[in-house]
Amino acid sequence: MARQLDAMRAGEVTARELVTEYLSRIDHFNEQLNAYRLVFGEEALAQADAADRRRERGEDAPLLGVAIAVKEDIALAGLPTTKGTNAAHTPAPADAAVVRRLRAAGAIVIGRARMPELGLWPFTETTWAGPTRNPWSLEHSPGGSSGGPAAAVAAGLAAAAIGTDGGGSLSVPASVTGLFTIKPQRGRVSMAPEQQLWGGLVVVAPLTRTVLDWALIADQLVGAEPDDEHVARPPRTTFTEAARTHPSRLRIGVSLRPWGPGIRIDDEPRNSVLRTVVLLSELGHDVVRLDPPMKDLTASTAFGMRYLSNAHEARMTMELPDAVEPRTKAVGELGRRLPKPLVRWANRGDARLTEFANRIFAEVDVLLTPALSRPPIKIAEWDGIRVVRALSSSASYATFLPLWNIAGNPAAVVPAGHTTAGLPLGVQLIGRRHDECTLLSLSGQLEQARPWAQRIPPGFRHDEQSRNQPVPPPEDTPPRP
Repeated sequence: MARQLDAMRAGEVTARELVTEYLSRIDHFNEQLNAYRLVFGEEALAQADAADRRRERGEDAPLLGVAIAVKEDIALAGLPTTKGTNAAHTPAPADAAVVRRLRAAGAIVIGRARMPELGLWPFTETTWAGPTRNPWSLEHSPGGSSGGPAAAVAAGLAAAAIGTDGGGSLSVPASVTGLFTIKPQRGRVSMAPEQQLWGGLVVVAPLTRTVLDWALIADQLVGAEPDDEHVARPPRTTFTEAARTHPSRLRIGVSLRPWGPGIRIDDEPRNSVLRTVVLLSELGHDVVRLDPPMKDLTASTAFGMRYLSNAHEARMTMELPDAVEPRTKAVGELGRRLPKPLVRWANRGDARLTEFANRIFAEVDVLLTPALSRPPIKIAEWDGIRVVRALSSSASYATFLPLWNIAGNPAAVVPAGHTTAGLPLGVQLIGRRHDECTLLSLSGQLEQARPWAQRIPPGFRHDEQSRNQPVPPPEDTPPRP
């Protein structure tokens, strides 16, 4: 994306040419990937023409002419906010704050990307819309709940995307599609028109190919709206400057300890962390093993209750709550049956858990963990099993992620190699509260040492026509566009 901005400013390519190329790729690939629910072809071309006219007049804007996909739980004026369902029909009266800021920066919203119903799962599949597929392997999921946005960016169907995260919904897709993201500090980017979602667990942020791309977009999104429940402290510098500046020597803790009892970590994600430890040490950082106790049983039980209760509330706030699929109803029903005193207890523990979890940063600057406990899951892998078992499997899969939604700390997912089958693996870097800048500097240093953006999923390179190829080892191929 940063390269596209430079090329447009240099007059080497126009916004219309880039948007036309993206629309052509969407037309060619979206049928198999199912990344988009809606594509705004005519509108995007008109906005691209307007961007080109602005440049001809000597004007500029931070994201002028950049094509961005937006997840379908983010309000777009004139469209129902579908949240992965068919249960909403009333158009939103206005854009969400994040979309308004994108447009003000000159970005073009090229389409609305898919998610599982109400964002409940770490995969993007519904019985009525079918699965969204991972560009690296059409047999595998691109994760969830921001699976559609991730698939679109990974396959070259958008320059970047905007997703949301309430317990891993940005981090899971980034990890399994080879993208970069930061789940930002709670309150960093306004959720308006919502004051907060899921009791403050949900945040909104970009999914991008590179660290710099994330920073360029996020710099345009930061800041609170008047009625926001949560407001983050201002960053110490711009995110763009942080992404371009290598950090000083850091003390980095590494933990392979799951958040919850009895969860096994597969060898491939474990080895991706160990390889990253070696690289960090080579870059001059002080890396120490650190597995702090995290009140596993109490805290993970409380999060589970909050998840179920919020699922029930999310379903019942839809216009047509009975229009959701049976699996969504079953999760909501579990939440409805929870005793109210237990739900109140589960929602009261944030401050204590936040304080407890952040004690680790008295010893280290950054915490490194696996992003996921196992390699990417297959399409329909958990179909046909009971909902409680599917929920348990999902929690184990994303075990390293939800704690930091509760605490509110920023957490990055950085590409960290591939499985033996050629599927991406990511690692998680957690920072101190309000400190995305250190994560950006460290991630940018890792990217320079171990570049990942050049690796394009086989079958989705610019010059390839095949719609379904097996996944050989990734090759270094310049991204287009």
